[in-house]
Amino acid sequence: MNLLDGKLISSQIKEEIADAVSEMKKSGKKVPHLAAMIVGTEGASETYVAHKVKACGQVGFESTLVRMDAGVSEEALLAKIEEINNNDDIDGLIVQLPLPSHISEEKVVAAISYKKDVDGFHPINVGRLFIDQPCYVSATPNGIVELIKRYNIETSGKHCVVLGRSNIVGKPMALLMARKGYPGDATVTVCHSRTKDIKAVCRTADILIVAMGRSEFVTADMVKEGAVVIDVGITRVKSEKTKSGWKLLGDVKYDEVAPKCSYITPVPGGVGPMTIVSLLNNTLKAARKELYD
Repeated sequence: MNLLDGKLISSQIKEEIADAVSEMKKSGKKVPHLAAMIVGTEGASETYVAHKVKACGQVGFESTLVRMDAGVSEEALLAKIEEINNNDDIDGLIVQLPLPSHISEEKVVAAISYKKDVDGFHPINVGRLFIDQPCYVSATPNGIVELIKRYNIETSGKHCVVLGRSNIVGKPMALLMARKGYPGDATVTVCHSRTKDIKAVCRTADILIVAMGRSEFVTADMVKEGAVVIDVGITRVKSEKTKSGWKLLGDVKYDEVAPKCSYITPVPGGVGPMTIVSLLNNTLKAARKELYD
C-alpha cells in the first residue's frame, strides 16, 4: 500500500506557485489577489476560509477577507459581489458555502464573474468543463486529478467509480476522469444513494473516488485488491482516544481498507490540502489571464 500524500504534494505545488509569484514581482507585474467572502460565523466555514487566507500568504498572494453579517440581505450580498467583480485589482473571488437559508446559493454563484470564479462553480465554467474547453475547474476534483498525475497512476482504460453526484465534486470528477488525455480516458460509473447493490459496483473499481459525506461508508468488502482509493469525505466525530476529544474520519474505513489498496489517501492530509492549492493555482491563472481576457 502506498500513501497518496496530499500534504506533501501540496507543499511542493505551493513552492512552485511561490516561485511563479516571485518572478511576477521581479518583472514588475501585479501579484495575484484573492478575495474570500464569508457570511456569518459558522465554525467550519471560518476554519476553511482561514486556511485559504493563510495559504495565500504562504505563496505571496494578496488576499482580502470580506465578512458579511449572517442577516445580510441577498440584495446587499449581490451588490458586494458586483463591487468585487468590478475591482480590477482582485483576480479571484470565492464565497464560502453554505450560505444562510434566506440567500440563494444559485444566485450568488451566478453573480460572481466567471472570469474571477476560481472555485469553478459558475455555470459558464461548468459548461466549458462539460465540453472539454479551458475553464476554472472545481478545486477538489482538480486537486484529485493533480494528485493522480503526480503519482503517475494509470487511468486510461481503467474503471473509475465515483461515489456521490454533487455539483462540486461528484459530477465534475466524473467528467475529468472520462475526458480524453491524462489523467482521464477512464470508463466512469457514478453511484449515489439510489444505486442498487452499490457494494458490487464498487468492487469493480480500479479507481474508487468517494465523496458521499458519510463517515466510514466504504468498508473492505467494497474494495478489490490493488484498487486506488481516494477519500474526499471528512467528518468530525467525538473520540476518547484524542486529547482534543475529537477526531476526523473520512468516507472510507481506512484501517481495514488500506491493506487492500495499491494507493490510498489519508484523512486528514489527503484531498484537503490539494483542494486549497488548486484554488491557488486557479487564482494564479486568473492573475495571468491564462483563460479569459
